[in-house]
Amino acid sequence: MDRPFFTVVMPAYGVEKYLKKAVDSIRSQTFGDWELIIVEDGSPDRTGELADRLAGKDSRIRVVHHEKNKGLSEARNTGIRQAKGKYIWFMDPDDSVEESLLQEVQGALEENPARLTVFGHVEEYYEKDGSFSYAHPVKPRRRLCRNQGEVRKEILPLEQETLYGYAWNKIYDLDYIREKKLSYETVRLIEDIVFNIQYCMDIDTMNLLDITPYHYAKRMEGSLTTKFVSDYYPLHRRRIAMLYEQQKYWGLDNRESCSVLGSLYGRYILSALERNCDKRAEMNHGDRKKFCREIFADPLFKRLIPAAEARDSRALKLALTCMKAKSVFLCLAFGRAVHLVRGSLPMLYSKVKSQR
Repeated sequence: MDRPFFTVVMPAYGVEKYLKKAVDSIRSQTFGDWELIIVEDGSPDRTGELADRLAGKDSRIRVVHHEKNKGLSEARNTGIRQAKGKYIWFMDPDDSVEESLLQEVQGALEENPARLTVFGHVEEYYEKDGSFSYAHPVKPRRRLCRNQGEVRKEILPLEQETLYGYAWNKIYDLDYIREKKLSYETVRLIEDIVFNIQYCMDIDTMNLLDITPYHYAKRMEGSLTTKFVSDYYPLHRRRIAMLYEQQKYWGLDNRESCSVLGSLYGRYILSALERNCDKRAEMNHGDRKKFCREIFADPLFKRLIPAAEARDSRALKLALTCMKAKSVFLCLAFGRAVHLVRGSLPMLYSKVKSQR
């Protein structure tokens, strides 16, 4: 059988409302040499039935059903095992893409057959009733990196622009994934960045495309208001620690990289301070004070936070001042203030956060 140029893997769980739009945006691609694997992950609704109907309309679409829900990472791993393409892309089933995406990626790969291609996206925010609120585009500067040095210089800027951590804005070399025996770890919130750090450790080519063909839907009904993850801080501390270890592995552990990582780390600490005020955290004032003291004593904090610099965020600049002073009182007060804003004005909170 001829090998398709792209395999699109689309994990699908409980997305009956959105799946058709996502699949239609793949079927409308101007570049047609692709296969789509929908991994239906034991959905409680009619996602599986819809996926089968959509596959019946196009021979390039296949559906794999999990009898029981295994989670996002295992659904993607199923897709990796089933994939036949030269390159693989993991698209979310509640998003959509513009018809030119695969054509533009293919063109760049013809010019520079890179291990990784990264493109931009548009964050689209929706109110609880489903109405559109606002959009925020994010994209890298265009560059075709042809050696390891060029690739490694671009990684922290990608992380600063929130472009390194996602899976759906990247197209990977499938043979390289299999050669390195890479797979997605079952871990909440950070499964994408864990995979990307491992994937990028030794790659020597990368294409950055200054386009925003991916429409990333952020809905108030879910991600901005209702989700609470009790281990938010240790997960994101691990993220920063892995990024730091990658920089050390590359010999780039310097003042500049520590400044960037310190700023990112400070954001996660501030988010953790805010989340600690949530009733679901089940933390009293004494617990929150202890949390601050433990962070201040952390070697990672001591290495990165003193070097941290806020770029253009006044809120982060103030928060970092409190952290550098190791003031428990000021850090707790700042976290409480952010919590009040998030609770009373969630869309304003999301706008400020998206502007970073």
